[in-house]
Amino acid sequence: MCCRPGCARSAVATLTFVYAESTAVIGPLATSEEPHSWDLCDDHARRITVPRGWEMLRSERGFSVPAEDHELTALAEAVREAGAVAGGGRPGFVDRGSLGRGSDRTPADSLDAFDSRSLDEARAADAAYEAALADRRSGRHRAGPVDSPSQPSATPGVPRHQTRPRPGRRGHLRVLPDPVD
Repeated sequence: MCCRPGCARSAVATLTFVYAESTAVIGPLATSEEPHSWDLCDDHARRITVPRGWEMLRSERGFSVPAEDHELTALAEAVREAGAVAGGGRPGFVDRGSLGRGSDRTPADSLDAFDSRSLDEARAADAAYEAALADRRSGRHRAGPVDSPSQPSATPGVPRHQTRPRPGRRGHLRVLPDPVD
């Protein structure tokens, strides 16, 4: 569809702006969405203008309206109707008719159709994420001891576990000895 407001015609060309070069390019209909590009119908593609100082590059060949594929449209309608009829019995579909007002079913009831293994994996991933957030909030993700395990405690009489850096904004930094010593 044409991107211009109020236009319901089929798009046949893509307008792309190249801001670095102050250039607008109207070419064949793009197959994928690109930033700074808009799809236009034949009428708007022929009439569009660019700002003063910009260059307009147009495709030399004309744009033709794509022929409507009635077979594809019929297939899409058939799939849509089949999904409405058999919706609740197939994995990944929800029977919307039975979830209307006054229904005692909930969308969670439709989860029974999914593979329980993938549901367990999703729950485990959620639990791991929550645990990581809790660790981050508590400071447990901070750097370990300042001293290496092979070295004795820097302060005599003070147990090794008390030489760890305080959890804070710079817990990942370590104090290095002066190279002159």
